[in-house]
Amino acid sequence: MINIYVSLIEKGLKTIEDVPQIIREEVEAILSAKTAD
Repeated sequence: MINIYVSLIEKGLKTIEDVPQIIREEVEAILSAKTAD
């Protein structure tokens, strides 16, 4: 599920606000790591 949300956010189809609170922190961490590269 986390990777699905990461992909949808990267494509502009979802925002971080659409991510369920329970996994939001993990999704944010992955997105941050990807943008840091």
